[in-house]
Amino acid sequence: MSQLPAKPANAAVAAFLAKVESLPAVRPVSARRGRLIFAVDATASRQPAWDTACHLQSEMFSATRDLGGLAVQLAYWRGYMEFAATPFLTDTAELARRMSGVTVLGGQTQVLRVLEHALRETKTERVNALVLVGDALEEAVDPICHLAGQLGLHGTPIFCFQEGNDRAAEQGFRQIAKLSGGAWAPFDAGSAEALRALLRAVAVFAAGGRAALTRLPGREAQRIAGQLPAPKG
Repeated sequence: MSQLPAKPANAAVAAFLAKVESLPAVRPVSARRGRLIFAVDATASRQPAWDTACHLQSEMFSATRDLGGLAVQLAYWRGYMEFAATPFLTDTAELARRMSGVTVLGGQTQVLRVLEHALRETKTERVNALVLVGDALEEAVDPICHLAGQLGLHGTPIFCFQEGNDRAAEQGFRQIAKLSGGAWAPFDAGSAEALRALLRAVAVFAAGGRAALTRLPGREAQRIAGQLPAPKG
């Protein structure tokens, strides 16, 4: 497993996040909108992060206006085996309305169901990226990693954004990201700016492709972009 960054979480990604604003314009990867699944843990411990995500989701849309736009599907889990997903939405106000209608509820993680759902979706029409925001992983890792590998084969990388410093969760999230061809990054519960920029970065990736991320300058930017597999050919 890769070593933990020497700096604190916020400092470790600060340069990467700061460079998102300077991202050069790129052409859309196709005539259609990029499709992104935004999966957020809505169990009871997640109320602050859920509230933050509700406020920041518009960043994903605004970041991709010049790249052909984005369609976002909200997925979440909470309570006793409750999992839900919206249609793919292209209106930030509608996504915000749906998110604000969800209340957190105690329960265990359901990452496996998220990946099963994402695999069904991308087999129907390609999903360009899956964002997974959470702080824990309370399930068997092997079945999840198997699905992560399948998503990678279908061209759907998973970007795991971890709140907090649970080492077991970090190991799992890192493996999920690597097997899918995505990336892992930490963020702090008190840093809305960190999550804001991470969401914008992946939205740009989903709409504009790998080239957008690989053009970002800075050591920390390259640390994150460097987790993505080398392009074939």
